[in-house]
Amino acid sequence: MVKTMNIKASGKNEVPFMEGLWSIPSSLDEKPQLIASKCKVCGEIFFPKKQICTYCMSRDLEVIKLSRKGKIYSITVVMQKPPGPWYRGLVPYAVGYVELPDGIRVETLFTGCEPDALEIGMEVELVIAKLYENEEGNNIMAHKFRPV
Repeated sequence: MVKTMNIKASGKNEVPFMEGLWSIPSSLDEKPQLIASKCKVCGEIFFPKKQICTYCMSRDLEVIKLSRKGKIYSITVVMQKPPGPWYRGLVPYAVGYVELPDGIRVETLFTGCEPDALEIGMEVELVIAKLYENEEGNNIMAHKFRPV
C-alpha cells in the first residue's frame, strides 16, 4: 500500500515515489529530512538506508536524519527524455550529487532555477517536490535540492 503524505488545496494526494527516503514533518515548523543509516562499527553512512554495512558487513546500523543543506559536488544537464516509461518529468533537467556536511554524497535532481544556473560548490537545500502526476491524478513526490 502506498502512503500518501497529505492532500493539497488542489485536491491531489502527494505520494512519495519511494517509501522511507525522507521524514514527513508532523508540524508546520518541521522540515523534511533525508533518512539514512549509519554503521555503529565503522561509521559509514548510507542513503538510502541499508540493513547491512557494505564496508564492514556489520548489521549494527542506526537510522539517522541527514542535514538539509549541502553543496553541489557534481552536476549534469539531461537534454533528452530517457527511453522507457519510468521517467515522466520535464526535460531538460539537472541531476547530480550534493555533498552534505554529514560526510555523504547524495544523488539528486535539482530544482528552483534553470539547469544552466547551477554550479559546482553552490549551496543548496532539500525540498520535496512534484516529480510527475500519475494516472490516478496524484502528485508523485521526490526529494530534490534547490539553490539557497
